[in-house]
Amino acid sequence: MIIGFVRCELLIYDVQSLKAKRSVLKSIHTKIKQRFNLSIAETDFHDVWQRAELSMVTVSNDRAVCERELQKALALIDSQPEAERTVTEFEWL
Repeated sequence: MIIGFVRCELLIYDVQSLKAKRSVLKSIHTKIKQRFNLSIAETDFHDVWQRAELSMVTVSNDRAVCERELQKALALIDSQPEAERTVTEFEWL
């Protein structure tokens, strides 16, 4: 069994409140949950308006399958114009 974990930091543009930030993150979160077999959560920078950290995890018997799912989710995040992905870290267990 392989567990794939990715942590990525996001810069969120054009938000002036935590409510606006949560709206952007909820949109990203919902799209990822609908399209991919991943668990996702906001794990840091809860009280900062224009910064967020998302963590995603998936489990499979094959590392390539895990990596493909995580890369597709990262590509979806990259396609969102309101957020820019900066630091990204992968872990394998």
